[in-house]
Amino acid sequence: MNIIQKIKQIKYIKTTPTLQTERLILRPITPKDADAAFVWLSDEKVNKFMPYNLYKNTDEVLLWINVILPDSDKYHWGFMLKENNLLIGSGSIGPDKGNPDEWGFGYNIRSDYWNKGFATEAAKRMIEFAHKEHGIKDFVASHAVDNPASGRVMEKCGLTFERYTEYSTFDGKEKFKAKSYKLHLE
Repeated sequence: MNIIQKIKQIKYIKTTPTLQTERLILRPITPKDADAAFVWLSDEKVNKFMPYNLYKNTDEVLLWINVILPDSDKYHWGFMLKENNLLIGSGSIGPDKGNPDEWGFGYNIRSDYWNKGFATEAAKRMIEFAHKEHGIKDFVASHAVDNPASGRVMEKCGLTFERYTEYSTFDGKEKFKAKSYKLHLE
């Protein structure tokens, strides 16, 4: 049995709860989601400003899922449409590496579902969960300067521009000028 077959057989016990919005179900992402996740993880338009490399096959997606599932610091969700159970994206929220009192979040949505408010809807729900369930008051997020649509999502979630920064791909081959945002809740 190869590693991919073993990953498919693993039963994950996650503490990530299932959440709902008006149009979405945010549920724990699992190895069974590899084919659906491959749609956006292999899309050059979605990947353009992401720190990860473009995924070439579902085996790579399974390995990614296997890495994020045991991640105890963050909550990871798949974003599923209520109307047809189609998985259209994913996101996570958890303590920021630089300051654990602040929580950072991120999201990916299939490009054929862009500009429909799904990223905003999911991000608002993740923030609400962290605030209500964990008492988190401070949130941070950033986006590539050349990806203003992601900045609009952050603004719609109540975050305000704080400063210019930069980030690079995980392999260090590309750098992006970025805008960082912050939100404080009472």
